[in-house]
Order: sequence, then structure tokens, then C-alpha cells
Amino acid sequence: MGLFDDIKKKANEVLQKAGNKTENVVFQKLPETLDEFKALPQAALSTPFDTAALTVLALCFYPKDKDLSLAMLDFLGGPRPLSNMDKQFIADRFSDGKYYIPMSYFAGATPNNDYTPSEPYTVVVKDNPYSYNDAGYAVMWLTSGGADSPRQVKLRQAKDGKWYLWEQFLLPDIRKPESSNPWA
Repeated sequence: MGLFDDIKKKANEVLQKAGNKTENVVFQKLPETLDEFKALPQAALSTPFDTAALTVLALCFYPKDKDLSLAMLDFLGGPRPLSNMDKQFIADRFSDGKYYIPMSYFAGATPNNDYTPSEPYTVVVKDNPYSYNDAGYAVMWLTSGGADSPRQVKLRQAKDGKWYLWEQFLLPDIRKPESSNPWA
């Protein structure tokens, strides 16, 4: 091995340690109120993995209780609550009845079972070697059971050390549930 081979090997080892981590964020029970949401262990927002998974959970409440969902997302945004534009974007994404999209991020939820998640409710969150390229930010990747590629959630770390929701890209279209697919 030459000098450059050693350098390349060490660089690859550093990249391997700086990303490619997968965490299963597990919710034994889904909260029913904002106080229960804030009482979840993940609501300490101590890792970007937890905040990303809580984003999925908050979006799942939108069809049932829009105000609760938005309050949860505001909590996750910390010092930067949702703007009117953010709220309108979320409303637009749900306006055509695709309430199943956030449920698709739970383990076991696929088009074949109409996006019914397995219990306990688990969100698989991943980072990669590029997730922390910008200081104070993290980009986490979540897989939908109805999409071909993972979707991202960007988080920002505040002075208090907590990871807050900065932006999410979890609501693009996915495959329809089998029950609503006329071709299935």
C-alpha cells in the first residue's frame, strides 16, 4: 500500500463513522393530546433522529385534528414556529385526501395493507456521511412504504442543544393504498 492508499483508507473510515447510522424510533402508544406528545421521551429533542420521527407522528394527526397537528409541529419548530406559508403547504398536501402519506413512514405500512403500521409504532431514521455537512444542521432520511427513495427532514440545533424541525419533505405523492387503487 502506498501513501495515498493509507490516506484514502483513513478518510473512508472517518466517513463511515460520520454517517450511515440507522435508528429505530419506537412509540409504544400514540399520544392523544399535545401534553402527551410533549411527554414522550423523544420530545426531549436531544437527537435529530428523535425530532425527525416526531415530525412523522405530528403529521399523522392532521386528518383527525388539524390544530393538534400544527401545534405539535410548532413545538418541534421550537424558536421558529410554522409560517402561514408552511401551514398552507401542509393543508394543500392533504386537500386531496391523501391522509395515508405520513402513516407510510411507520414500519410495516405498505400499499398492500392500506398503510397500516405494525405495532409498536416504529419510524426508521437514517443519516449518511453528508447529513452533517452544514454546521448546526442535520439532514435525516426516512423511508416511506409507498415510495422508491427516502425522503428528508432537515433539523437545526439551537443554543439549548435541542434539535428542532427546520423543514420537511415528507409529503410528496406515494403509491395509492390497495383499497383505493382500481388496478390492484
